[in-house]
Amino acid sequence: MGAQEVREGFVRLYGAEPEGVWAAPGRVNLIGEHTDYNDGFVMPFALPHIAVAAVSRRTDGVLRLHSADLDSGVAELRPADLAPESDGNWTAYPAGVVWALREAGHPVTGADIHLSSTVPSGAGLSSSAALEVVVALALNDLYDLGLQGWQLARLCQRAENVYVGAPTGIMDQTASACCEAGHALFLDTRDLSQKQIPLDLAAEGLRLLVVDTQVTHAHSGGEYGKRRAGCEKGAALLGVDALRDIPYADLDAALARLGDEEEVRRLVRHVVTEDQRVEQVVALLESGGDSRAVGPILTAGHASLRDDFRVSCPELDLVVDTALAHGALGARMTGGGFGGSAIVLAEAADVETLTKGVEEAFAAAGHKAPRVFEAVPAAGARRLS
Repeated sequence: MGAQEVREGFVRLYGAEPEGVWAAPGRVNLIGEHTDYNDGFVMPFALPHIAVAAVSRRTDGVLRLHSADLDSGVAELRPADLAPESDGNWTAYPAGVVWALREAGHPVTGADIHLSSTVPSGAGLSSSAALEVVVALALNDLYDLGLQGWQLARLCQRAENVYVGAPTGIMDQTASACCEAGHALFLDTRDLSQKQIPLDLAAEGLRLLVVDTQVTHAHSGGEYGKRRAGCEKGAALLGVDALRDIPYADLDAALARLGDEEEVRRLVRHVVTEDQRVEQVVALLESGGDSRAVGPILTAGHASLRDDFRVSCPELDLVVDTALAHGALGARMTGGGFGGSAIVLAEAADVETLTKGVEEAFAAAGHKAPRVFEAVPAAGARRLS
C-alpha cells in the first residue's frame, strides 16, 4: 500500500487530510544474532517492505489508531492514561511510542494515525519495529522534537521493552530508523556508533534470498527472555558488564571458568563467536573482496544458533540444509528464532533451482509453503509526503 492509498484511507476514517505520510522499513539481519542485548555487534539492512503511517496532531488528549491490515475499528486511547503492559493488542506498539515520548518529557498531546504495512508479521523481519519507528518519526516531525534517528530508535526500544513487555535489543529499531539504500549497517550496540557498509551483491552475480517459513514467532514469549537472562548470568559469572567484553581470543579460558554451567557456556560461546563473525563479514565487505566468502560465515552462524543458542526450529533447519544441498553459498536463520525466516546467499543462476528445492522439501515434510523473495538493501525511515 502506497502513500496515496494510506492518505485516502486516513481521509475516509477521520474526515480530513493528514498532516503528512511517513514510512519505515522492516529489516533483515545479515549477521549478528542475539548480540544486540549483549552490547555486541550487528549488521542488518533495511528491506523494501515498509510500514506507512498517515498522521495528524490532536490537542485534546486523544490518540486514535487504525490499521488498514486488520478487520477492526478505530481504537481510541488517551495518552495521559497509557500504562506499560496494559494492552495486549497491536495498538500497544504505536501507543507505546506515544507513552515513551511523553515519559521522556516530549509534549505529545495526541494524534490521529492510520497505518498499513507490507512487512510480514511474525517472520523475524521486524514488523513491530517498523510500526514503532514510523509513528515515532511522524510525531518527531509534527511536534518538532528535533530527535535524531538513533534517539528515536532508543525510545522505540523502550516502548517495546517496557510498554509492550518484549525484552528486545536495539538493533531492529536502529535498522529501521537509520539504514541507507545499498548498504548494510554495522552497528555497535554499546555506543550506537554506526558505519554504512556498501552491499551490492547483484553486481557480483549474487542474490540474497529471504525464506519466510510462515512459522510465527513472538519476542514476548518466555524462551527469548530466558536466553537474555542466561547471557546476563554469564556476564555476571565472568565479571564483565556484558558478554561483548569477552575477547574472542580469550573464549576458551572464559568457558573453562564457567565450570558445570553448561547452558550458560553455550550461550556465551554463541555470543562471543557471533561478534567475531560480524567483524569477519565487515572486514570482507570493506576490503572489496569476493562476497562469496561471506557464505560459510553465515552457515557457521546458523550452526551456532541451532546448537549453542538453541533458537532454531525444524523448518528453519530444513531451509538451511536444503539450500546448501542445492548449491547455496551459505544460509542461516535470521531474527530472534523459534520460527520466522532464513537467509540464503546464492549465485543468481542458482536461485530458481534452489527455490524449487526448498519448496519441494517443505511440501514433502508437510509444512506450509514458504514465502521466498530477494532481499535488496533499501532506505530507512523517511517522510513520503
